[in-house]
Amino acid sequence: MIHRRLAKAVSGRIDYAWITLAVVFTAMLAGVGVRAAPGVMILPLQQAFGWDVSTISGAVSLNIILFGATGPFLTGLMQVLGLKRTMIGCLTILMAGTALSAFMTQPWQLFLTWGLMVGIGSGAGAVGFAGAIANRWFIHRTGLAMGLLTSANAAGQLIFLPLLALLAQHYGWQSVSIVLTAAIALVIPMVMLLLPESPASVGLPAYGGTTVVPVAAVAGENPFTVAFVALRRASASMDFWLLCLTFGICGFSTNGLINTHLIAYCADNGISQVNGASILAAIGLFSLIGSTASGWLCDRHSPRVLLFWYYGLRGLSLVIMPFTGFSPLSLSVFSVFYGLDWVATGPATFALTNEIFGRRDSPVIVSWIFAAHQVGGAMAAFGAGAVRSLSGSYLMAFIASGVACLMASILVLRVTPRAAVTARA
Repeated sequence: MIHRRLAKAVSGRIDYAWITLAVVFTAMLAGVGVRAAPGVMILPLQQAFGWDVSTISGAVSLNIILFGATGPFLTGLMQVLGLKRTMIGCLTILMAGTALSAFMTQPWQLFLTWGLMVGIGSGAGAVGFAGAIANRWFIHRTGLAMGLLTSANAAGQLIFLPLLALLAQHYGWQSVSIVLTAAIALVIPMVMLLLPESPASVGLPAYGGTTVVPVAAVAGENPFTVAFVALRRASASMDFWLLCLTFGICGFSTNGLINTHLIAYCADNGISQVNGASILAAIGLFSLIGSTASGWLCDRHSPRVLLFWYYGLRGLSLVIMPFTGFSPLSLSVFSVFYGLDWVATGPATFALTNEIFGRRDSPVIVSWIFAAHQVGGAMAAFGAGAVRSLSGSYLMAFIASGVACLMASILVLRVTPRAAVTARA
């Protein structure tokens, strides 16, 4: 196998855990490019087909819900079928969805491709996969590894959004589908050739470890059993429900609101689509810094306290932003402030899940928590579009999202990590 030979070749110079991290980061980055695309396609699809914002938002909502709802089962499938096979399968579905979307002419085709197929295929970049990589390949620097993988969300926006906005503006929305299909097609062979199943499969210990430890067999016989056994264990804990609620609010205020509607909100205030995409890309740039820093902080400080600050500061930024006049200065400040906070909650939520439920089960459990994140995102994606259609403004959507984040900052302090649980795992 190529990855086994490469592991031997780089032995003593670089730990293969970092190469694995880079491969998965790249795969997740391509998936983020697909998930971010609807933000630049709302206006072109309106112009091409006359579809209402709420119709397009409905397909995005389906995408977001499926991205979260399939996560626990795909993470279970990863444990049963294998990480590489599951990831390649998801990427293939994702590529098929974007390719077929270039031929859509009816709303149901939008729901089939950008809703159903992209929603399922995006599971390759779900937090459960990232958590499995972080826990499987890293004993030390687990928080940093998770922060780097989570930052793929930011890097994907940074790389793809300005390009996709230019393509949509000059060559039509179909060009977006074609470019994203090509990007996924390039990633699949890389995953096939360079991604090992585990450190033990290439004869190495995890980063920071001294012994080669095979991946433990799962208790269930199929991914549904794996997913529901983990859910049954987690649902007995109030901490699980608090994490679901707060991470749901995270999705409400990020994927659902900003990622889907910020460009359209900027257009409402006289800012071009390309400039709106550049603002979102700037948020992505600072989010790359914020997510990595959050992972580093999680290795050193309480993730619960970090989450309090993340949600509180995000809530304030969302409440204040609509009243800043959409000047270049105010949007620049918002891009920096909100960007640093954009996906910083991901590593901290995963670190807290690790503390409460242990490293063995946390990838599946955090996938259930992430499902709540996507439900919140879907609610905001559809709800903000409906608010815009009914009132002609996104103002109330931003205020509601900001208030929800302030509530989450208080609720997360109710989470009580138990070291004994981690010790048993």
